Amino acid sequence: MALKNYNPTSPGVRGLILIDRSQLFKGRPVKALTEGKTKTGGRNNKGHVTSRGIGGGHKQRYRIVDFKRRLWDVEGTVERIEYDPNRTAFIALINYGADEAGKDRVAYIIAPQRLAVGDKVIAGKKTDVKPGNAMELGQIPVGTIVHNVEMKPGKGGQIARSAGAYVQVVGRDRGMVIVRLGSGEQRYIHAACMATVGAVSNPDNQNQNFGKAGRSRWQGSRPLTRGVAKNPVDHPHGGGEGRTSGGRHPVTPWGKPTKGARTRHNKATDKMIIRSRHAKKKG
Repeated sequence: MALKNYNPTSPGVRGLILIDRSQLFKGRPVKALTEGKTKTGGRNNKGHVTSRGIGGGHKQRYRIVDFKRRLWDVEGTVERIEYDPNRTAFIALINYGADEAGKDRVAYIIAPQRLAVGDKVIAGKKTDVKPGNAMELGQIPVGTIVHNVEMKPGKGGQIARSAGAYVQVVGRDRGMVIVRLGSGEQRYIHAACMATVGAVSNPDNQNQNFGKAGRSRWQGSRPLTRGVAKNPVDHPHGGGEGRTSGGRHPVTPWGKPTKGARTRHNKATDKMIIRSRHAKKKG
């Protein structure tokens, strides 16, 4: 998809750059593959704000996406490519034909790049290496670009699901597959985990310019006040004479380090990481 520029007919449109979605399906999603979505405004069950900066936003219906791709050896046809308000990538409606009762089996998948209406896709232990096909990582040739990668067999894809994201298969070792993530991290993943061939659609998502604050509010984001603009009683960066930069390493309003401080303590999976995403920073 290309980017769309607008003539500056108003201040909010000046500089506005959006994704051109004219090629996407313009109707409503399949009702059986959607469910209601309740907004929390960042509040927990006690009404307390636990996630700042969340609130408002356009009403949405959640699209049920098939991240597992466990309907093996059944060829499906891409009926249409749709917009999904719940994610940055586009989704594709796949029709797998009629079941025993004569009812069409349909499912949404994350649409990869270069997948078009009418294309055939299939999932299985080993399939052809073409965009949209899903197979076990152990059967994918080294060097292939994949997305929607499982971390545990049968759990469903967790890695590389955002717009333009992809993972590269770089090797195999003792029943495990070595993959390189977008962050630069290299890690082992079990060979029985599923992955879908290709990179995720809508790579130009990062090049959008919303043009005005109101468009971020439509997305459900509320404004956040900088800590240095507050008083000392409200934030560790607050106070000072004139304009200051905080005078210390960036912290949250509660004094915890932020903006780069490492918070990961999952030692159980550390042994699966071959090369850390921070390795290039050390050099």
